[in-house]
Amino acid sequence: MDPRKALEPCPDIEVVASRLDLDPGAVDALASWLHDDECRRAGRFRLARDRRRYVVARGLLRKLLAARLGAHPRSVELSCGAHGKPCLAPGSAAGDLRFNVSHSGDLALFAFCRGRDIGVDVEAVLPLPDADAVARQFFSRGELRAYRALEPRERVLGFFTFWTRKEAYLKALGGGLQSALSAFDAPPGWSLRSFSPAPGHTAALAVEPRGNAQG
Repeated sequence: MDPRKALEPCPDIEVVASRLDLDPGAVDALASWLHDDECRRAGRFRLARDRRRYVVARGLLRKLLAARLGAHPRSVELSCGAHGKPCLAPGSAAGDLRFNVSHSGDLALFAFCRGRDIGVDVEAVLPLPDADAVARQFFSRGELRAYRALEPRERVLGFFTFWTRKEAYLKALGGGLQSALSAFDAPPGWSLRSFSPAPGHTAALAVEPRGNAQG
C-alpha cells in the first residue's frame, strides 16, 4: 500500500499516513534500503510482527525522505539528536528538512517540515481503565481541568486527544522533557492540531513557531 497524505495544514508541512502490514515482497523491498545498524536493530525485536513494523516504518521513512531530497532511499543518511530524536545527518539536510514518525499498531504517521521542528503522535482510541489516574499523574493543571470537564462519554477520546498533543509537542522538542510531563503546556505560538488519520485513531501534530527555529 502506498503512503497516503492525511493532513496538510500549510504548504511547508506534510503528514503522510501508511499501513505497516504490507505483503512479504513489499517488506523485503523496503528492507533492502536499510543500513547495517538498522538491520541489527530490527533483529533485536523478539516478535516477528514488531520486526516487520520497524522495517516497514524505517523503509517508508527512507522512501519519503528520498523523494523530498532527490536521492535514493539507501543513500539517505540518518542521525539522532541530543535526546535520540531521529534527524538527517549533518550535510544531508537539504532545505533544512525536519521530520518525525509515530505509529500505533499497524498505522504509521510521518510528518515533515522545512526549517521548523515538528512532532507527531498517533494512538488507537480504546478504553483505558486507569485513564483518570494517568491524567492526574501526567496532565498539567489546565489539561486536567479540561479533561475532568468532559462528559463521561467524551472522556476516552478526550484523554487520547490531550495525550497525543502533549506527546507530539515533546517529540518536536526531541524528548528531553519526558520526566516532567505534568509540568507544562505547550507555550504560545506553537501550532497544535488534532486530527483523525484513520477510523478509531486520533493524532496530533506540533510545529514550532516561525522565527523560533534553531538551524
